[in-house]
Amino acid sequence: MPAEATTKSGSAWAPFRHGAFAVLWTATVISNIGTWMHDVASGWLMTSLSPSPLMVALVQAATSAPVFLFALVAGALADLASRRKLLTTVMVLLFLNTLALAALVLTERVTPWILLLFTFISGTGAAFVAPAWQAIVPQLVPRSDLQSAIALNGVGINISRAIGPALAGAIIAAIGIAWPYLINAVSFLVVVAALAWWRPPEAPPSDLPAERFFSAMRAGLRYVKASRSMQSTLVRAVAFFLFVSAFWALLPLVARQELNGGPQLYGIILGAVGVGAVGGALFLPWLTRKFDADQLVAMGTLGTALVLVVLALIKRTDTAIIASLLAGACWITVLSRLNVSAQLALPDWVRARGLSIFITIFFGAMTLGSILWGQLATKIGIPNTQLIAAAGAVIAGLLSWRFKLLQGEGLNHSSSAYWPQPLVADEIAMDRGPVMVTIEYEIDPASAADFLAAICDLKASRQRHGAYAWGVFEDVAKPGRMLEYFIEESWVAHMRHHQRTSVLDREIQQRVIAFQRSGVEPRVTHLLAPEPDRPHPAEPPGIDDSLL
Repeated sequence: MPAEATTKSGSAWAPFRHGAFAVLWTATVISNIGTWMHDVASGWLMTSLSPSPLMVALVQAATSAPVFLFALVAGALADLASRRKLLTTVMVLLFLNTLALAALVLTERVTPWILLLFTFISGTGAAFVAPAWQAIVPQLVPRSDLQSAIALNGVGINISRAIGPALAGAIIAAIGIAWPYLINAVSFLVVVAALAWWRPPEAPPSDLPAERFFSAMRAGLRYVKASRSMQSTLVRAVAFFLFVSAFWALLPLVARQELNGGPQLYGIILGAVGVGAVGGALFLPWLTRKFDADQLVAMGTLGTALVLVVLALIKRTDTAIIASLLAGACWITVLSRLNVSAQLALPDWVRARGLSIFITIFFGAMTLGSILWGQLATKIGIPNTQLIAAAGAVIAGLLSWRFKLLQGEGLNHSSSAYWPQPLVADEIAMDRGPVMVTIEYEIDPASAADFLAAICDLKASRQRHGAYAWGVFEDVAKPGRMLEYFIEESWVAHMRHHQRTSVLDREIQQRVIAFQRSGVEPRVTHLLAPEPDRPHPAEPPGIDDSLL
C-alpha cells in the first residue's frame, strides 16, 4: 500500500502536533460552545412562546432544513473559491444575524415565527460552513492522522455540547435568555481571528479555465452517483439519522414535560450527551482496533434505540442523565465512522461537493425526522413516539447492513498524471463539445469474460470524472477486438479528466490493459462533435442531387 494511502494513526492526539489544526480546533470549540448556548436558548424560548410539540420540533427542523437545501451549493462554492475566504465571510454574517436576534430577545419583540426565521438564517450559515470546514481537515493534517483529526473534531463538538448547554441553563436562570445569543455572536469573531491567522497551502496551478458553478455541481453529483463507497455511506446515514432525530427533536419536551424540569435540567441533560460523546471519542481508537466500522455503527444504533426506550418508559431525572451519556457515546461513534467513510471515498478536487451531499442527506434526514416525530408526538404522545423511533432505528439498521462502510480505505485518490496530452491538429475551443473518446483493445477471445468484468470497474472510473455515456463493443469480424467509448460534455471537461486521473484510476485501467495482446498498444482516439457554423465539404463532382 502506498504511504499516502495509509489511514491508521498511532495516537488519538497526533493531529495536535500540527499548529494549524490546534488553533482552528480551539477556535471551533469556543464557537461551538456559543452555538450550543444559542440552540439551548432557542429550544427553551420556544417552549415558553409555544409549548406545542410540533413548534418545538420545528426549531430543530429550522436548524437542519437550510443545510439540506443549500449544502450542495455550498459544497460547489467551497471547491471553486477560497475555503478560507468563504468561511470568514459566513462567520461575519452569522455574527450580525445573532446580534440582531439578541436585540429582539432583549426588547421582548420575538415571536415563535421570528425565532424560527432567525434560526433558519443561522442554519443557512451552517450550511455554507459545514462542507468547507470539513473539506479543509485534510489540509491541516497528513492522511495518516485523518481519522484521528475527524474524531477530535467530534470530541471538540461534544466538549462544546458538554459545556455550552449547562452554561446556557445557568446563564438563562441567572441573568436572562438573551445572553446566550450575545455570547454566541462574540464567539464567531474568535473563528474569524483564527482564519485570519491560518495560511492554507497554495493550490496547484492549472492552465485550465475556472470551473463553472453549475457544471461543478453536476460533477459532484456524478462523482457520488458513480462511487459505491459514497452510496453505501449515504444509505447508512439515512438509516441512522432519520430515526435518531427523534431523540434530539423531543429532548426539550422530555426535560420540561416528562421530567417537569427547567432550563438547568435541559442544559444538564445536553451536557451529559456531550460528556458521553467525549468519552466515546476517547475510546474510539481502542474500539476501532477491536471492531470494524460496520460493527461500530450497529452498536451505536442499538445503543441509541435503547436510550429512546429508556426515556419512554422510565421518568426519572437520574436515569435520563445516564441514558444521555450513552446517547452521546453512540452518536459520536456512528457520526465519526460515517464521516471517515465519506472522507476516504473522495479525492480533494471534489471533496467539498461530495461532503456537501453527505451533509445534505444528514440534515435532510434530521429535518424530515424532526417534523415527523414532532407531529407524531402531538397525536400519540412523546413516549409512544420514542418507542416507534427506536424500533425503526433497529429495523433500518438491519435492512442497510449489506451497504458496507470504509470501502474507500486504502484507495489512493492523489493525481497520477497518467494520461498523456491528446494529439490535436488545431487549437480547440475549451467549451466545444461533446467529446467522445474511444479505446481499441486487442485481447485473447478466450479472456473476453474476464476482460468485460474488469472493464466494468473502469466504467465507474470514467463516470466519476464526468462521462455521461459509456459502452463497450466487440468487432463481429475480428474476435478479441474490443472498442470502449465514453462521452464527456466539453473539451475542458475532458482536459480536467486528464488532470484528475488518480493513482486509483491508473490501477483500475492497468488491470484492463493487462488483457491486451503482447506487443500491441491500445489505440486511443479523441472525437469532437462538428461545430454548427463550420461549412460542410463540397459535394463530389458529377453527383446530381436530384437523383438522390
